[in-house]
Amino acid sequence: MNAESTQVPGVSPRRRDDIIGALRRGTVPAEGLDQLAVGLDRFAGALSEELDQVSGGGAVVKAVRGEYGSGKTFFTRHLAETALRRGFAATEVQISETETPLHRLETVYRRITESLRTASVAPSAFRSVLDTWLYTIEEDAIAADASIEQSEQRLTAATGELLDARLSGVSSSTPAFALALRAYHRASATDTATADGLAAWLAGQPHVAAAAKRAAGIKGDLDHFGAMSFLQGLLTVLRDAGHPGLLLVLDEVETLQRMRSDVRDKALNALRQLMDEIDAGRYPGLYLVLTGTPAFYDGPNGVHRLPPLAQRLDTPFLPDPRFDNPRAVQIRLPGFTPDSLTAVGIRVRDLYVRGRENQERLHETVDDAFIADFSRAVSGELGAKVGLAPRIFLRKLVDVMDRVDQFEDFDPRRDYTVTVSEAERAVADPRTDPDAIDLDLGDD
Repeated sequence: MNAESTQVPGVSPRRRDDIIGALRRGTVPAEGLDQLAVGLDRFAGALSEELDQVSGGGAVVKAVRGEYGSGKTFFTRHLAETALRRGFAATEVQISETETPLHRLETVYRRITESLRTASVAPSAFRSVLDTWLYTIEEDAIAADASIEQSEQRLTAATGELLDARLSGVSSSTPAFALALRAYHRASATDTATADGLAAWLAGQPHVAAAAKRAAGIKGDLDHFGAMSFLQGLLTVLRDAGHPGLLLVLDEVETLQRMRSDVRDKALNALRQLMDEIDAGRYPGLYLVLTGTPAFYDGPNGVHRLPPLAQRLDTPFLPDPRFDNPRAVQIRLPGFTPDSLTAVGIRVRDLYVRGRENQERLHETVDDAFIADFSRAVSGELGAKVGLAPRIFLRKLVDVMDRVDQFEDFDPRRDYTVTVSEAERAVADPRTDPDAIDLDLGDD
């Protein structure tokens, strides 16, 4: 969000309050990012083309690079909103050494299903997608032979046969996925406990009751290799349920640099394996987005530890970012400038004042000139590092507007002094960047 763009005029009071509330807490809003998006026009055309490609049965890998504070999370969530409006499903997975290690694809798959959402269903939408898909399968079976609707047994049998046909590609490598889906379909109408257990197993959850698995003729929990096929099955289910694709964001992959060398190498190889499978056409309908810092893409502890992966992500960047190729596999976010920081502040101010009784006073007191001065003051407190300022700046700007809105005699130019707390400074300090921390990870 780094330059001018056209703001979407319509926004509900609830959506507005959610956006302002997130900014007040110093976080990226979960939705409504179209209200704040500036500077993304340069990418819009290429991203739209790639979403079209995925909708048509293709697959795309996009690597997003940017320093801390450059807006990577904002970019991916804005892209997710765009995809959701086009009927996609979307999911975001935070990569971490302990919670979601990238080399444990069964864990990654579980996080995918846990955070899965659609335009109409918040996370987790996995169960809703399953039910929609099975309803569609039943409708297709009835459309092929209307007489089966008169017999529950024939309808179940016909639906099961059609289910197997739709999942034939997955069944060849992971027959358990189709077996569990078929058993889930049978149990949905008669045995809630078994249906719940099978839905959990299909979502990659561990410790599913043995009785539920026996009902489907399956054993054990999902493993690393099974997860690859389960992802393929999920894409098939999504497509037949009316979603042309899945936007999958693997966020903060630069955290791999913190890990032991053996774990890091396994994670990088898993990423290379996933990209190769995408290129081989195994995941039609998948739009995979990676986010990381420049050091992850260029440094010795990132993708360059695995030359085949580095080759797949290699993208030449010219000195002038104006000539960056948005169609390339890797794109960079240049970060904020004083002008773009002010532009975002003005958008937040305009969003904040909508529907408030103090609109006129807020506009007069927190005018464009004040916002420009305020952005410079916050950046100055951070050592003139504009790229580190966005979340802190917007949080403090909302705080100022809250005070103006509540106290008639409050004048921010007179009564408010910009200070940055130690906690805020620690978050913004580039020394907290894992790229900048030297660790003895046993690389020898």
